[in-house]
Amino acid sequence: MSLYIPKSKFPYRLSRSKIDLFLHCPKCFYLDRRMGISRPGFPAFTLNSAVDYLLKKEFDILRKKGMAHELMKKYKIEAIPYYHKDLDIWRDNFKGKSYLHQGTNLIIFGAVDDLWVNKKEELLIVDYKSTSTQNEISLDDPYKKSYKKQMEVYQWIFRKSGFKVSDTGYFVFANASKNRPSFDRKLEFDLSIISYNGDDSWVDPTIFDIKKCLDSDKLPSSSETCEYCNYQKLGHKFY
Repeated sequence: MSLYIPKSKFPYRLSRSKIDLFLHCPKCFYLDRRMGISRPGFPAFTLNSAVDYLLKKEFDILRKKGMAHELMKKYKIEAIPYYHKDLDIWRDNFKGKSYLHQGTNLIIFGAVDDLWVNKKEELLIVDYKSTSTQNEISLDDPYKKSYKKQMEVYQWIFRKSGFKVSDTGYFVFANASKNRPSFDRKLEFDLSIISYNGDDSWVDPTIFDIKKCLDSDKLPSSSETCEYCNYQKLGHKFY
């Protein structure tokens, strides 16, 4: 993990997920980026990764042919998968698409799942999500706020990089069905698309706030809703 060094002349790489961490809790972000103390990790969601991988392969077949996916036709999305020689780099979790923010010398980067292009030659940011629920899928759940922020950061990165980007992005949800008599060594997924009109106007001021936080020698306050900080505070009452 590369820690931030104040007054360094070298650009510092900051991932989209770390921006989300800052928005969730500045104290956890500071401990992570300045002091190397990260939150406890989670095991990798390998099934989600497998679904992402297979969806990419499916859309890549049509990308080569310049054809729309049947799911896109079903939702009346007039677009096709976008081809670019650097797409595999932009999808790589350790490389992604990046932009050097001149005002802070921070390199903001993130790995997209997919890009489509419409008839106006606008890029459409696409994110794959895996779930298993019998409820109607929507973006109104509180925890899906981070989904929206994620897409807006991607829209911001590509706009700043000189691409024409639509405000409208799409979430492709793969929902594993539980309505089966038995497992039979396979999962069946229902695919759906939810559109989202992003607003990336918050990104620039947030990056300046992050820079100010990183340059400070004072530990920021915790977020009131941070489960990690609240757990630590509760623990101190008993030890």
